[in-house]
Amino acid sequence: MAKINKITNEGYKKLQDELRFLKTIRRREVGEAIKAARALGDLSENSEYDEAREEQAKVEARIVEIEAMLENVEVISEHELTNDAVNVGSKVKLHDIKNNKELEYTVVGSSEANALKHMISDQSPIGSALMGCKVGEDVTAYTPTGERHFKVLEISK
Repeated sequence: MAKINKITNEGYKKLQDELRFLKTIRRREVGEAIKAARALGDLSENSEYDEAREEQAKVEARIVEIEAMLENVEVISEHELTNDAVNVGSKVKLHDIKNNKELEYTVVGSSEANALKHMISDQSPIGSALMGCKVGEDVTAYTPTGERHFKVLEISK
């Protein structure tokens, strides 16, 4: 049985949009590139054809990957979120005890994680340590670089 991953409604819509784009537009573009490369003649030494076929394989692999993700997700709607405890979709303000800094993260499903946007996976060391925590709680996350200690300051949607 496949593992069910949680995802926000926004993340679910993004995956659906990407899948729709890949199936309708990108497949056609790659098909046209293959057709154009075939028209160039000998396929045995045709780098354009090889590149187009590689791109086709990447597109098809991503389609399969997204379809598998969408089959095994639980969409967390904003209505289900509370400010009582951290869950997928929660925005969390933390105090990093060692560095004496405030940090803000949004806890998301693993397919939505983006460190540059401070979106951490619920399965990451910090994200999993935060799951279920309440305002005022001290949290220890065991990361590859060592223990990190936080205090939960605020939880919002």
